[in-house]
Amino acid sequence: MSRTVLITGNSSGLGRGLTEAYLEKGWEVYGVSRRGCTDLGGKLKDIRCDLTDYEAVPLAMENLLMGISHLDLVILNAGVLGKMQDLADTPLQDIQPVMDANVWSNKVLLDWLLGSGIRIDQIVLISSGASINGSRGWGAYALSKATLNMLTQLYAHEFPHTHLTALAPGLVDTAMQDVLCDPAQVDETRFPSVAKLRAARDTADMPKPGEAGQRIAEAIPGLKQLPSGSFADIRTLDRH
Repeated sequence: MSRTVLITGNSSGLGRGLTEAYLEKGWEVYGVSRRGCTDLGGKLKDIRCDLTDYEAVPLAMENLLMGISHLDLVILNAGVLGKMQDLADTPLQDIQPVMDANVWSNKVLLDWLLGSGIRIDQIVLISSGASINGSRGWGAYALSKATLNMLTQLYAHEFPHTHLTALAPGLVDTAMQDVLCDPAQVDETRFPSVAKLRAARDTADMPKPGEAGQRIAEAIPGLKQLPSGSFADIRTLDRH
């Protein structure tokens, strides 16, 4: 019997890389994203949904997972970067969409999954090193990912038969890096943390999404050794 995984934000970037990795493993992949991901072969069932349209999420999930009683794995990956700028220069209306995409959409999904009756072995929420680094300029994104870490810890109590982890995936060469590595969009002298990203691009320290997806897929089973609700960084896991 095929193993099953639900992946959000699977149309591009890391989500697509993860989708490809699990399809190659022969898993049944259930994907949800705004743009859709219908060009991949294998056991993929895909649905389009803007996860920040909270009222649309339950129907989309019911259609996607109709008849499913068990998921081996859920990867809540969808998210947005927001604008790199000082927090004092960031109005609340610019923070809200980032929180909506990176935190509250995941709450809506977790609530639906909890009430669905689907048996789930493991849930991984994609976090970021930004959630703990506190580097200048990462304001809304860092706040959202730090909140996501706590969301994971809190929901671990409410999913007693499911293992939850907030996982920082390390550096991945996605469209997000197109923004961060563009001097016209982000000033390295003002936000020095991006210098590390620019130095890492096109090196082994910043793999493409496909390679990163494979690496994360290999690491996910080992996350169960951690207490449910933990935050982990794949770069730290790789050193053990």
